[in-house]
Amino acid sequence: MMMRRQFRFLGGLLLFSFVTTTWLFWLSERQVNQNINSFEDVIWWWVVSSTTVGYGDISPVTFFGRVAGVVTILTGIYCYTNFITLTADKLHELMNRDRLGTAQASCREHIVICEYTAFADELLQVLPDYPELANREVVIVTDLVGIAPYAKYHFVRGVPISPAALQQANIQESAYIFVFSNARFQEPDLKTLHTVSRIQKLNSHAKIFVEMHNPASEFTKYLTGSITVLKSRDLLESVLQNQALDLSSYFPFPRQTLPEAPADRVVSA
Repeated sequence: MMMRRQFRFLGGLLLFSFVTTTWLFWLSERQVNQNINSFEDVIWWWVVSSTTVGYGDISPVTFFGRVAGVVTILTGIYCYTNFITLTADKLHELMNRDRLGTAQASCREHIVICEYTAFADELLQVLPDYPELANREVVIVTDLVGIAPYAKYHFVRGVPISPAALQQANIQESAYIFVFSNARFQEPDLKTLHTVSRIQKLNSHAKIFVEMHNPASEFTKYLTGSITVLKSRDLLESVLQNQALDLSSYFPFPRQTLPEAPADRVVSA
């Protein structure tokens, strides 16, 4: 939208330059400049002057004609330079939509991960080990990173609480949703629950896993539907104990590669 407004502004500025400078050049030069036989010659002069090509076949000889020439050249440099820059930026964005998180996800029955945190990355590492999750496409929704963390996964850059970002992830057709807590907020659990409420408005059938620091929160009672609360402390304990996130309690086909927990040790004082 911003780029469209910029293009309109530049186009309007060029149009204003064309109308005013050609009119001024025509009035000032038509009777004294032998190279001008018709208004078409003035249009040709404006084109080569505004693009700074300057063939030299038509040049102003009067004061006001030269003023029109200076204005035309300066306006042309500004507008065409910005046109090229904006066009290059747009092409770069179009060619890197997936990487920059601006592409619309079209997958179905997929996994959506809200917030790219350390636990979210741990989840990504173990997804291939669970048959129920391994073959599903994954969409990561977050504004914590600027580019896709992994090329093989879809990426939507935006805050997960935003309906626009959720719809861009096609969350309404997802099968599993993991909502991780964002510690940058003063009360992350409240933000997480608010995100879940937004998600459920768009998708009431998906199985949702929600990370919370305090599952005993008074607001947890308002969670309805197929929701599983994951305690942050338990997730950390799982990673420290198994060197990986253990999801075997929630999926029918547990991982076969889960390392055995180390034997209890007695730590001497």
